[in-house]
Amino acid sequence: MVEDPVEAMRAAVRYRRGLVAERKVAQQRLHDQLNALCPGLSAPAGHGRVLELADSSGQAVLACAVAFAGRAPTARSLQARAPGWLFASNARYWTERWKRCLPPPADAQVRAERLGRSVARWQAIHADIAAVEVNIETLLAGTAGQVLTSLPGVAVIRAAGFAAFWLPIERFPTAEHLYSATGLAPARYQSATINRTGRISRTGLAEHRDALMGIAWGLSQRCGPFIDRDRELRARGMAPIQARVALARHACRLSYRLLGTQQPFDEQRYRQGRHPSQRCRPR
Repeated sequence: MVEDPVEAMRAAVRYRRGLVAERKVAQQRLHDQLNALCPGLSAPAGHGRVLELADSSGQAVLACAVAFAGRAPTARSLQARAPGWLFASNARYWTERWKRCLPPPADAQVRAERLGRSVARWQAIHADIAAVEVNIETLLAGTAGQVLTSLPGVAVIRAAGFAAFWLPIERFPTAEHLYSATGLAPARYQSATINRTGRISRTGLAEHRDALMGIAWGLSQRCGPFIDRDRELRARGMAPIQARVALARHACRLSYRLLGTQQPFDEQRYRQGRHPSQRCRPR
């Protein structure tokens, strides 16, 4: 039995955040090593189809690069080494593309062995992330933050990332206090004659801002009122990141209310609350 599930969840969320950063670096290293072993195969965005290392085709390509020391495999070899389903047309595409690449370097065998060790480390990070996500899901279920999963586009990881840093919610008198603590609120400059607003203050930790921005992004993709608001803001000329910061304020108010009332999200009720004209009038 965990004595303080919020503190345990905060530690798990921070651990996962570190693993995700490691995975990003490891994945970029894999692209670099694969491109050195098979020049031109792992093309950057804008230079043909991007090789997604996390899907079946990407892992099959990595396995064949290690097994054949950079030499082009057959489509059947790619399909045999794919961890999931790999269509024959997709396998043929990568085989033909591989054949058009430059030949492997002279030390291809040594490079292939290094690539194999890098792949093993990358896969271990993936397994570690999956394990900690199961732990986070269990911990979240024992806290008030579970209600955040009722928000469209907000699943366990985003909900836990927010709840881990802001529970218990009673520490903040209002949603505006919570929003200021994230560091996304505009900085204010005041003196005897000057009173102006600047860019976001960035007073909190980066992980605090990322947690709220993750909630805002999920809502902007799946929740009708937030999708509409995002379109309005972009139509005014806002850049995508500026629009998301503006949406984060509304997401903060909504999350604060859910955590305080422990009532699941109701989109119709939310629309009526924001636009009183949409409320049903008594007959």
